[in-house]
Amino acid sequence: MKPNYLISRFAGEPALIEPGCEVRFKACLEQAEAAELPALASTEDFWSEDYAWVRPYEVSADGILSIPVRGVLLHDFPYQLFSWATGYTYLQKAFERGMADANVRAVAFVIDSPGGMVAGCFDAVDKMVAAKTKPVRAFAHEAAYSAAYAIASVADHIAISRTGGVGSVGVVTMHVDLSRAMEERGITITYVHAGKHKVDGNPHEPLADDVKARIQTRIDELYEVFVACVSRGRGLDVQVVRDTEALTFTATQAVANGFADSIGSLDDTFAAFAASLDDPSDNPGEDPMAEKTQPIESAVDQAAHEQAVGAARAEGYTEGAAAERELIFAILDSDEAATRPAAARALAAEGGRTLEAATAFLSKLPAEGKSNTHSGGQTFAEAMEHGNPELGAEGSEDASAQDDEDDSTSVRDLAKQMGLKGFA
Repeated sequence: MKPNYLISRFAGEPALIEPGCEVRFKACLEQAEAAELPALASTEDFWSEDYAWVRPYEVSADGILSIPVRGVLLHDFPYQLFSWATGYTYLQKAFERGMADANVRAVAFVIDSPGGMVAGCFDAVDKMVAAKTKPVRAFAHEAAYSAAYAIASVADHIAISRTGGVGSVGVVTMHVDLSRAMEERGITITYVHAGKHKVDGNPHEPLADDVKARIQTRIDELYEVFVACVSRGRGLDVQVVRDTEALTFTATQAVANGFADSIGSLDDTFAAFAASLDDPSDNPGEDPMAEKTQPIESAVDQAAHEQAVGAARAEGYTEGAAAERELIFAILDSDEAATRPAAARALAAEGGRTLEAATAFLSKLPAEGKSNTHSGGQTFAEAMEHGNPELGAEGSEDASAQDDEDDSTSVRDLAKQMGLKGFA
């Protein structure tokens, strides 16, 4: 059985993960491990074109840098890997590059994540807050839970899709007592150690009350750091944040309690963000009273403005749909897709990458039918307890479902599922 290094990093450590996303957590890290990412020299150019497929830097025509925050969030992981994993190092460096880039007017975090590691999270948040000199908006499309919500708190505004969720401001770890199971199997484990507390919390003995209390103290300290982070970013009193008790919230609940600012689809809220960039009152550093000195637009002017924006948006959607159709065909017809059809379909459906980046990404994946995983998969609970968890294909329903699809699925069906015009 092959151990999964990425999951092993969570073993016995506090985590900023929404527990209800356990299956997704495992599936994401299983797929990320299979990608076999290259190790990079510390002196190498972070933004080298050779690694653009795992370090996307996409700036829209409106001057908005989109930073994907997807999958499980990891410390010391300088990559953004599809929908599976994103490193805090990548997020921080992309953010800082955007702030220094004269072609970037604003930054957008596009988030769909169950959370991630404690290590590295709050340092990255603090550095991004310190570097922020341009408008920043977070889009919870669909999930921004726990560590992902900490990242969202950097933004001036959080938009959430109607079916999305945010929150889970809490910290979790666990202890599993295997002593009775070992006893039933006739196995006795004896630790020989120096230092009274050296083996505290081991899984082969019941957890002593004083040991549990020390673990709880550590969790409580990390929790206060998290609460303060959200309080600062959202302008909420720390007690208000504590009182959520790590609950997750629907879109309407989040807007009502101050965990989000608006509800809408990604396309609509992104367009609204782009439009807001032409309003100086939305930019950091502007006098908040200046807005009150401006004349209020008449209803007629506002209606004309909205009509013009709607017409421009419709034209943009038509042109964008045509370009996206061409990109889908190009990805699925590439040599790299021939041996990785399911992954190619998933990549085409997600979008957000150039043809070169997409084919480079596919080339790094193993050919389908030659899985790098092994049987004997573990759950999140097991991984959190054991120091060297083994993870395989068994039980990874979410991650493997795409690979089990019929390879004869047509491009037309894919495009129809995506809602692209011209494929009715």
